[in-house]
Amino acid sequence: MPVPKRKTGKAVRDSRRAHDHLEAPSQSLCPQCHQVKLPHRVCPTCGYYKGKEVVETD
Repeated sequence: MPVPKRKTGKAVRDSRRAHDHLEAPSQSLCPQCHQVKLPHRVCPTCGYYKGKEVVETD
């Protein structure tokens, strides 16, 4: 079983983990009601997607 010959330094370890951070999900505006929604999804406020009413909302 392979075993590391030397200890991995902090600089090498931290630069390898530089891309492991979390990102906030992207948001877009609904063209119908101008509320914030996730892209490529039905607007939870008005129920429209690509200019058509997909989900009926009260």
